[in-house]
Amino acid sequence: MRVVTKSLVATGAACTVLLAGCSSSDSGGGSGAEGELSGEVTMWTYPVIADEPAHQAFWDEQIEAFTAEHPDVTVKVEIYPWAGRDESLTTAIASQTAPDAVYLIPDQLATYQSSIEPIDDYLSDEHKADLLENVRDSITVDGQMLGSPILTSANPLVCDKAAFDAIGVSEYPTTWDDLMDVAPALKEQGIYATNYWGSPEVTLNMTFYPLLWQAGGDVFNDDGTEVAFDSEAGEQALQYLVDLNEGGYLEPDLITTTPSIEQTALAQNKVACTWQSGPADVEPYWGTENIVIQPPLTESETIGYGTVGSLSMLAGSDAKDATGAWIDFVTSADPVKEYVTTAKMFSPLTSTGELYADDPVYGAIEQTIPDTTVGPVNEHAREVMGVLAPEIQAALLGQKSAEQALQDAAASADAMLG
Repeated sequence: MRVVTKSLVATGAACTVLLAGCSSSDSGGGSGAEGELSGEVTMWTYPVIADEPAHQAFWDEQIEAFTAEHPDVTVKVEIYPWAGRDESLTTAIASQTAPDAVYLIPDQLATYQSSIEPIDDYLSDEHKADLLENVRDSITVDGQMLGSPILTSANPLVCDKAAFDAIGVSEYPTTWDDLMDVAPALKEQGIYATNYWGSPEVTLNMTFYPLLWQAGGDVFNDDGTEVAFDSEAGEQALQYLVDLNEGGYLEPDLITTTPSIEQTALAQNKVACTWQSGPADVEPYWGTENIVIQPPLTESETIGYGTVGSLSMLAGSDAKDATGAWIDFVTSADPVKEYVTTAKMFSPLTSTGELYADDPVYGAIEQTIPDTTVGPVNEHAREVMGVLAPEIQAALLGQKSAEQALQDAAASADAMLG
């Protein structure tokens, strides 16, 4: 069930709220008397803040502050469930009932690029300069910013202190070799060095791609016309996983199944380190006192996955000036700081400073934000995952060599890319 947050300034008749949302096409928008902004702005977002009343209260507060500055603008924020969000947005765009602004993550930016109005000219120079470099890169396609970031996340290496206590080790792995070196001692105690969710429906952004990036590889070539994972770096990354699995250092059931987390070895304190689960996932089982945050593992590079949530303006909006002003306002430092700390996420801005300095877990994750990437911003990213993931699984099951698996995946992917 979605929550609809309406503006506190009623400057016009409200349109009926349907599943597809309200279009701004009949609302007008632009500058009123003496250059004042006017119009109706509708924005779609999703439950980033899990507490529904807190999420609604945040947007109520921002709308009140914005409309105090721009009383001739009406803003509506509609909160939809995560499930089916692409289907709903695609339908709305096709039927010209799309919102003016929408919350998107990077792999959606490439998908909807033709329907997005670049935000560059609507953000102040100070705002753009405030963005972390890797964050700005993540929402820039063909030299244009397709959204204004409101949050980031990070998947660093999360280790279980109890597992390392069990083998008498107080130093945690920082490299691939470090993890492999402690794997035999952990195995003797019935503990897996790490886990790998190998079922094809699991996103590679959080499983295989971090290893690919750490080896110095990438998913696509520079212009995105061909895949690049069938490289020496890709083979090195996949062979590392195969070696872990053949050594008995990975939980075997996860290669083919996706059980709930409470049914896994991780929930039994039998996984030493993971980059695929965060503190909130493991805390109920490990306890906060056993959570140790490390930077992403290093091979030739230190890099991990982290997403960026942005507010994008859709090209069909008839209230672009008002929408741009709203996006600029709500993705600036003060709203961002409140939003991310309430959601237990992280800031995309340098000016917000350290938000979790007093929290040993989230403060440590915050330090890893510059070492993250969102992965490929390519319209075919999800399709490529669809052909690569089963081949990785085949290599882990011993059905193909790492080299053959990647070559077969690349042949399928490049044929698809045309």
